[in-house]
Amino acid sequence: METKTEGSWLKNQLFTNWKKFEIGYVIVLILLQIMVYFIAPDSIIGMVSGVAGVLCLVYGMKGRKISFIFGLVQCLAMTYIAWISHAYGSFAMDIIYVISQPIGWIMWGQDEATRSFKPTTKRWIFAGAFAAWLVGWVVLSLLHGQLPYFDSINFVVSLIAQLLYILKFKENWSLWIVVNIANVIYWGALTSQALMGTAQVGTIGASLSQVALQLALLFNAVYANKVWASGEADNEGGAGK
Repeated sequence: METKTEGSWLKNQLFTNWKKFEIGYVIVLILLQIMVYFIAPDSIIGMVSGVAGVLCLVYGMKGRKISFIFGLVQCLAMTYIAWISHAYGSFAMDIIYVISQPIGWIMWGQDEATRSFKPTTKRWIFAGAFAAWLVGWVVLSLLHGQLPYFDSINFVVSLIAQLLYILKFKENWSLWIVVNIANVIYWGALTSQALMGTAQVGTIGASLSQVALQLALLFNAVYANKVWASGEADNEGGAGK
């Protein structure tokens, strides 16, 4: 009976209540990760990170607990990629991501409802994120990290966004949009350096896979912002409880 229940929960988490549009864009985003690997097949870990990242954020958009399993796989792969690329802000953030996955798994089991801040509180949070970005920029510059002004966004703003995501505050997606835009530029710059032969660390495949992943996550964050704002995620999160 327990095995049947677990199987039913997994089936509901993975396969129920999908719109045709959502199925289509998930397939496209996963194929994008695979295509990038065939273009520059020097980092299978980058492809694994990309596919797991897409699944993590898509299921997160739908408010489903299983997103944290895919998130753990993605974060472990991302940690390695960030280390070999000397993206120290990303590396530190990925370590926090790994730790946050089991915490998120537990927290999402307590309450399925999404939350939202009052306008005044929201402004203070965004102002605090901006101040934290400036501090992170200075610290990462002292550590001689690559493109510290972008890497700081990935570090400090991502930390705030991840906390809000775990606590199911709708505002997390607004911050993720900022993070994903910065990451597209950041990894795009590293890819360009690798293509021109000026990069001292990292590989073309690893960097290019992250560009594809961040484009996918940016698209998903924009769509998720709409879904959570409409309250659809509250109904989705209850699937297979």
